Amino acid sequence: MSPTVPSVQQALAQIHVPGGGDLISRDLVRALTVEGGQVRFVIEAADPDQARALEPVRAAAEAALRALPGVAQVQALLTAHGPAAKAAPPGLKIGQHPTPQQGGPQRVTGVDRIIAVASGKGGVGKSTVSSNLAVALARAGRRVGLLDADIYGPSQPRMMGLSRRPASPDGKTIIPLQAHGVTMMSIGLMLKEDEAVVWRGPMIMGALQQLITQVDWGRLDVLIVDLPPGTGDIQLTLCQRTHLTGAIVVSTPQDVALLDARKALDMFQKLKTPVLGLIENMSTYICPNCGHEAHIFGHGGVRAEARKLGLPFLGELPLSLDVRIAGDSGTPIAAGDGDTAQAYAALAGRLVAGGMA
Repeated sequence: MSPTVPSVQQALAQIHVPGGGDLISRDLVRALTVEGGQVRFVIEAADPDQARALEPVRAAAEAALRALPGVAQVQALLTAHGPAAKAAPPGLKIGQHPTPQQGGPQRVTGVDRIIAVASGKGGVGKSTVSSNLAVALARAGRRVGLLDADIYGPSQPRMMGLSRRPASPDGKTIIPLQAHGVTMMSIGLMLKEDEAVVWRGPMIMGALQQLITQVDWGRLDVLIVDLPPGTGDIQLTLCQRTHLTGAIVVSTPQDVALLDARKALDMFQKLKTPVLGLIENMSTYICPNCGHEAHIFGHGGVRAEARKLGLPFLGELPLSLDVRIAGDSGTPIAAGDGDTAQAYAALAGRLVAGGMA
């Protein structure tokens, strides 16, 4: 039996790369041809340094394909898309005090819409929703950016499978990274993974300003901003300094989460930021063994709250072990198939259809 392009791609999707993800999800494979028993392809790295780091991955890919039935010859080449990127020079510092800004909230150059994803409390899956929504929108054909604005607890580098430090050619402009079709930036990419951010409010506000205005976002249809939980400096700075399309509030169904979600909604009202809608996360749990549906955190509370407040209800997202595994591995669940990926695709579709993304 001769190999096929889908069978080869399936095998390459099992080859993990440094920083998370695999050859297919990281979109590193180019010029794949399968002719009879001969397989040829190119692994395209971002720069020569990354190409050298991917040599063990190339060898592993060749070995995996040789093991496929019908494969007689495998040729995998490594190439670099461009010259080696310059590491961020010592002159680039994140966490300076914010600079004065006149004229109210400003637009971000090249970005059509900015959506803040918020929650009143931690632990409701706001960052998971942010990363998966960004990937789902990218799969729907939008040009998407993802800003991790949780300065104290950045989690998007792990969830998006990124670990390289962004380049800065001039010590001022920051070049964001790409993953799963999304342009992403996080302060977590500028720090060691276990390094704590111990800053007071002004430095936090300055860091957010830098991550918005000094990053070369390029042309984006929508920028998703993953906010930290609560109603503090980051939320206040973002709403007062940046022209937002609106905010999405994520909550689980139980009463204690809704108590804090109402505080987030009140904050956006006071800051005159439109609320685009509410999402109920961890809404249902389907037992993988018996198929029983359970409502661990309750069910329908967010929908009822949206109806009560006259706000759009954007949808329910399930509680799933696969979501956690996907996030930890650096490949969001929305990048694949299955019921949960379809739920995020439907959410992205509603936002696009409503002109919000």
